[in-house]
Amino acid sequence: MALIETARKQTLGPFLRLHPNDNVAVARSAVTAGTPVGDTGLVTREAVPAGHKVALADVAAGAPFRKYDVVIGFAAAAVPAGSYVHSHNIAFRDVAHDYAHASEFRPLDLVPERERASFRGIVRPDGRVATRNYVGVVSTVNCSATVAKRVAAWFTPERLAAYPNVDGVVALTHGLGCAMEMTGEPMAILRRTLGGYIRHPNMAAAVVVGLGCERNPVDELFADEGLSAGPLLGRFVMQDAGGTRSTIEAGIAAVRDMLPVVDRVVRQPVPASHLVVGLQCGGSDGFSSITANPALGAAVDILTRHGGTAILSETAEIYGVEHTLTRRAATREIGEALIARLRWWKDEYSVGRDTQINGRVTQGNAAGGLANILEKSLGSAMKGGTGPLMAVYRYAEAVRAAGLVFMDTPSFDPISVTGQVAGGANLIAFTTGRGSCFGSVPAPTLKLATNTPMYRRLADDMDINCGAILDGDETIESMGRAIFERFLAVASGERTRSEELGVGADEFVPWQAGVMN
Repeated sequence: MALIETARKQTLGPFLRLHPNDNVAVARSAVTAGTPVGDTGLVTREAVPAGHKVALADVAAGAPFRKYDVVIGFAAAAVPAGSYVHSHNIAFRDVAHDYAHASEFRPLDLVPERERASFRGIVRPDGRVATRNYVGVVSTVNCSATVAKRVAAWFTPERLAAYPNVDGVVALTHGLGCAMEMTGEPMAILRRTLGGYIRHPNMAAAVVVGLGCERNPVDELFADEGLSAGPLLGRFVMQDAGGTRSTIEAGIAAVRDMLPVVDRVVRQPVPASHLVVGLQCGGSDGFSSITANPALGAAVDILTRHGGTAILSETAEIYGVEHTLTRRAATREIGEALIARLRWWKDEYSVGRDTQINGRVTQGNAAGGLANILEKSLGSAMKGGTGPLMAVYRYAEAVRAAGLVFMDTPSFDPISVTGQVAGGANLIAFTTGRGSCFGSVPAPTLKLATNTPMYRRLADDMDINCGAILDGDETIESMGRAIFERFLAVASGERTRSEELGVGADEFVPWQAGVMN
């Protein structure tokens, strides 16, 4: 079962009914009370904002509301036909599903290798392929963050002008590394995140800076992550190097020595199978499940048929539609691994807390027309397309499988993307309906707008207008093809809006799990 395969939209004047079994329709633009709902004979009883819903039939108290023929909540009281339907009259409660692990698994129909798409990538000496060419300055602990930032800041555009093939020198700093659990998953998450960035194909070289007395010392990080210092991987400990000023000077000198080597790269044609795309959505609205998310899913279907990989994440935002993934899992074990991560979030991590997985979405999501997490998940899962689920990974684990995979991450975009990039994503595709202004390094972010008014309002931040689907100028299929073509262009070096704006370094945010003391 794949949600975008069930979509059969029916236009009802200013509204869209997304499946014949739905008892709600979505307003394509804001309407006033008394607006006819197509030829149904209904008129709206209240004003309905753009992206929000109207009841197409009387719904008894406790009866389900259905969108895309999926339950998105239950009537808190009797709701007459024509009523505005939102969080004020939709009650949230858990919905039981039959996971039917691997029951609908179908192997990908791969494009023959000689016919696969290609992009112009950077081939590293070990055969890995990069889409960008950065030098990183990485702090092991917040105490060395200022040094890392000062080293990176020295390399201004003017000083890098002599190295045209270097995309930048970027500081990757964070608030962790000390006063945290010294062993176990919290420290493992931090170290595999830092290790994943240091080893990332888009990171041609790196300098790692520690203080010396932190709980995440340089020596242990290198040992745990199998890192070895060399010409393109430097390491400094401030307490051994003479303090702040001396470490900054030593770090600058190390990067200066690396730049001539890093600059000696030439892009060359490589198969699209080397693309690993992290899938994100943030600042969603009622159009996310109608335009950008299913269009991105269509692009993912093309990408995976060409041998590439897509990473679906944000575990809380598949809650309620997780059965659409478990049924497509390649094995029962993969489906069960997904449910194990979801149950950890639902039954352990979030118990008794006011979090999204327990029903309520953010104010921005609600203002955009999403009543609860069930409705948000409905759109979020569409980003993964219709193909089989090939693997489930913990946060920041190295992604090895091709095709659609899932990585367990929080829903906060910077933390989620940080995990995906640490796992190997060399491109991020980010859908937004409210207008997220996100960016990332060293993997560039391509932002997809769900609606035309927002795309025009935030034109400097948006890369693709999927609102053209709602406007009738594109289909999900044609937009999916256009998104895939942009994947190839950006992977070949075309700059995204966030890159032009210099957004990305501050969005490096490792997941802070566990106890701090």
